[in-house]
Amino acid sequence: MNNLDYGIIGNCRSAALVSKDASIDWCCLPKFDSASVFAKLLDDDIGGSFGFIVDESYTTNQFYLENTAILITRFSSGTDVFEVIDFMPRYHKSNGGYHSPPEFIRYIKYISGKPVLKVAYNPKLEYAKGVTSTYAKDDFIVSLNDEQSYDTLFLYTDLEKNAVSNGESIAITSDHFFLVGYNEKLFVPDLKYAILEFERTKVYWLNWMERTPTYKKYNEQISRSAMTLKLLSYDKTGAVLAAATTSLPETIGEVRNWDYRFCWIRDASMVIKVMSQLGHKNIARRYLDFIISLMPDKDEKLQIMYGISGEKKLTEESLDHLSGYKGSSPVRVGNAAYMQKQNDIYGILMDVIHQLLAKFSNDIENGEELWTMTKGIVWVVSKHWQEPDKGIWEFREGDQHFTFSKVLCWTAIDKALKVAKLLGKTSKIARWELLEEAIRNDIMDNAWNDKVQAFTQAYNSEDLDAAVLLMESYGFIEAKHPKFVSTVKAIERDLCYEGLLYRYKTKDDFGLPSSSFTICTFWFINSLYKIGEEQKAAEQFEKLLSYSNHLGLFSEDIDFKTKRLLGNFPQAYSHLALIETAINLSNVTPEEKVKDTLG
Repeated sequence: MNNLDYGIIGNCRSAALVSKDASIDWCCLPKFDSASVFAKLLDDDIGGSFGFIVDESYTTNQFYLENTAILITRFSSGTDVFEVIDFMPRYHKSNGGYHSPPEFIRYIKYISGKPVLKVAYNPKLEYAKGVTSTYAKDDFIVSLNDEQSYDTLFLYTDLEKNAVSNGESIAITSDHFFLVGYNEKLFVPDLKYAILEFERTKVYWLNWMERTPTYKKYNEQISRSAMTLKLLSYDKTGAVLAAATTSLPETIGEVRNWDYRFCWIRDASMVIKVMSQLGHKNIARRYLDFIISLMPDKDEKLQIMYGISGEKKLTEESLDHLSGYKGSSPVRVGNAAYMQKQNDIYGILMDVIHQLLAKFSNDIENGEELWTMTKGIVWVVSKHWQEPDKGIWEFREGDQHFTFSKVLCWTAIDKALKVAKLLGKTSKIARWELLEEAIRNDIMDNAWNDKVQAFTQAYNSEDLDAAVLLMESYGFIEAKHPKFVSTVKAIERDLCYEGLLYRYKTKDDFGLPSSSFTICTFWFINSLYKIGEEQKAAEQFEKLLSYSNHLGLFSEDIDFKTKRLLGNFPQAYSHLALIETAINLSNVTPEEKVKDTLG
């Protein structure tokens, strides 16, 4: 497998990655950031997986059940056909909450003939540290690890348990099920229970998708991306994860391998903005509650990221016993970037607060807290906007005056002014307007470089940066402004390679990147569209979509030469930018408008 050919299943508590041939190669239980129970993704030999072995005559075809997060892998060998239907249960309970247990179900649907398979069930608890022992009992198969720390995993099935655990050949002549759960069940589940969980989960997703707008173009891609973003949200707290994995490298064999199972304020806020545009206000409300819970003191500075349960300390360590994805070590858990200072997060958060108050003003329960937060953000920005920081790309050495960070400081004040006007709070407007103007003038004076005819990565620099393309999106500059058009052209010349973008070409702490950061290419396509190059934008978008995996999913990066997916997966950043770009490009063309008026 030379690409990230995986589907994701989940229930807003945890997630699992399922390969093209129905092997579960990554799953953490009981929640996203727990230790893995299957981690073949990060070590082919010892990571652990749950798959099926069939003879070479079988082919597989994998797809999602339409408008759901239920994944189907169809095995076919002439007349011998069966399906593996994978999902994590999620649906509304009668008391108003959600049923989303730390478990997944594999429903084996018999189609025709006499299929034969062997079950390859090989869990390795606690990131495959120590020894995991697996035993067949009367009601279940239990796996336990009690060397370094105690952990257990339970497998329920209606197939013969010894045949399953021993990997014996099993003839499939009817439907069957597997339920893998973190907890021992109080009542032993049967096939009827598994099918009921399937039907309830299917209805949940169909109802969720029914609340998502449909578009003339790219509707399938927008829908799949929206569901993927939903799968990366953690219901219990409202946190949104950057990705479902850790340590998938930006480049094979290199060391840019990070744990993304955390909530970055920037990534999450951008996700929430897109999801609220699609009308999903519950996810937005939960996220705001999460942010409010993190800011108990009015002058407390936000960290750039938190654990999904609100943890503030995310100590980074290496799991040296794991060889890494395709041998790319180290495998990291935790993320030392939580200690960095990045001034842009205030603008991004303020942008979301403004959008939610404007869109759902009659339905926001915590307006007073949001106004308090707004005043606190302005205070922090006023004190710190002139200081250098690490920037959006989290350079691990040296602070600079990054243009993107300055623009987002301006955005924080711009959106705070809009919020003040929305709420009828006028006493601070004059003072905030002076601050907004001061930041704008500072950027216009220092970020523009006459030599390269562009806004550059940082003050007094000639280096370019794809993040600067967002100046227009945040309202700092008009799309047709000569300096913005010139910046887009300069970035195309310097950072574009065969339609894919470098984030930057500055030598960072790890040398020149050799893979494209997917979100940057979406930003670039959006910018082309905004400056009037609509046809070119559409062509580039179609090309980029062709680099997704077989299920339309994107990771963080794309290799410039081979076009294989790299980096953590699936990546929230990539999918939120896909949605924004697709919505822009799904606008009817002039020809269609003519047809509409004639018809």
